Amino acid sequence: MSDSLHLEVADFEHDVLTGIYSEETGKPQPLRFTITARLKPLVRYEPETSLEASKNYMDLKFAASDALPEGVHFKLIEAVADHICETLFLQDARIEAVTVKIVKLAIAEAGERIGITLHRERRG
Repeated sequence: MSDSLHLEVADFEHDVLTGIYSEETGKPQPLRFTITARLKPLVRYEPETSLEASKNYMDLKFAASDALPEGVHFKLIEAVADHICETLFLQDARIEAVTVKIVKLAIAEAGERIGITLHRERRG
């Protein structure tokens, strides 16, 4: 098994036009995102290793917020997750895989977590 580096943003909340909730209310739905990006790590990270040797965590947040097209209704949250994966793959060639977990906050009735997890590997 080879080494890998996983960068993660967990429990980031953002409103997105998606699903039946948005269709019925015309309002964006609150979603909770956990995004993990897998990169091939350097052989070693020294104290003086520069910031450019890794990925900026804020890029993961950007992919789940400002990078989502405003006013677009994603019928499925799977499409939201796919858009996030593609954004990160286009943004940085070092990313080998992306996992996006989305929890739909508006439809939980008793604190349960309803949603999806999509994992994509970089193609060719």
